[in-house]
Amino acid sequence: MGAAKLRILLVVLFLTIVAIVWIAISFRISPVVPALDLPATAPVAVGTPLPPPLPIESPTPMSSNFLGTVNLIVPVAGVKPEQLLDTFADARSEGRSHDAIDIIAAAETPVLAATDGKIIKLFQSERGGTTIYQLSADQKLIFYYAHLSHYAAGLTEDSQVRQGEVIAYVGDTGNAGAGNFHLHFSISIVPDPKRYWEGTNINPYPLLRH
Repeated sequence: MGAAKLRILLVVLFLTIVAIVWIAISFRISPVVPALDLPATAPVAVGTPLPPPLPIESPTPMSSNFLGTVNLIVPVAGVKPEQLLDTFADARSEGRSHDAIDIIAAAETPVLAATDGKIIKLFQSERGGTTIYQLSADQKLIFYYAHLSHYAAGLTEDSQVRQGEVIAYVGDTGNAGAGNFHLHFSISIVPDPKRYWEGTNINPYPLLRH
């Protein structure tokens, strides 16, 4: 065999060995992926779907949010803050909670505006009897006075009243019960003053005591 043929044979042999080594190395480093035995119509999941976001709940309004920002007086003449009782959470008929406080006083005791504001509704209610809805000066709160005997002379809807002004008199109208003279007083937060009856009640007791 000539020298030229020998060199060609050696080159071919060398290339063959290199190819075999390269194939062996490639086979060792390539991961073996097992086949998925899935039905032809089964979808292949790509990642885990995220759960739907939880609804964002608005915090429940609390009286403490208004301490130091709302200046109120006890809305019944002669009654001192330390005489008040916290009846806000007391149970009422039909599974209701009171959502107000009752301020006990003699019949015809003057009822005072708890703060400055506007009278937006004078209303005769089956439960509340003779009632008043007053809007606060900042239009964020509704003050509700119920079981009144009668309104103060000259009081009308849209009347602007000042804190301490006589707006009505203590009575027992509505479902108060004959002779159970007291003022039912509540405070509610309203997003829309035009829908004053849809507010969220907060406890007046801490605000009146403060």
